[in-house]
Amino acid sequence: MSSAVVFQIQSILIYSMMVFGILKRKNRKIHVPTMTAVLIWDVILILQIELSRGAVEKASKAIVNPMLLNIHVSFAVLSVVFYILLVITGRKLLAGENQIRGRHRLFGWTAFALRTLTLITSFFAVAPK
Repeated sequence: MSSAVVFQIQSILIYSMMVFGILKRKNRKIHVPTMTAVLIWDVILILQIELSRGAVEKASKAIVNPMLLNIHVSFAVLSVVFYILLVITGRKLLAGENQIRGRHRLFGWTAFALRTLTLITSFFAVAPK
């Protein structure tokens, strides 16, 4: 099994867990550990891809990359940015700062949309030429 297939399988599993975590957002005891695992696993996946493919070096050659790959990398990077914002706002929510809930929700749906787009574009960005 190629590394691309292993990465795609992981990506689909991460996405499935993310959907489950979102569906359980009203149950803090399930939502928090599920989403924590999702965010950690997704960042580990990005590191795996970087270590096996030199993704950062390829992405830095943005002018010569196919446009779809550049779009895919942009979605992935933005997902991580929103993951960081989610961790910050999520910790504040857990500490009782309920006024941050709307912002956390906005960051969450944005991260989910970006992760959805990352998953979709990954099928085309890694397709053999």
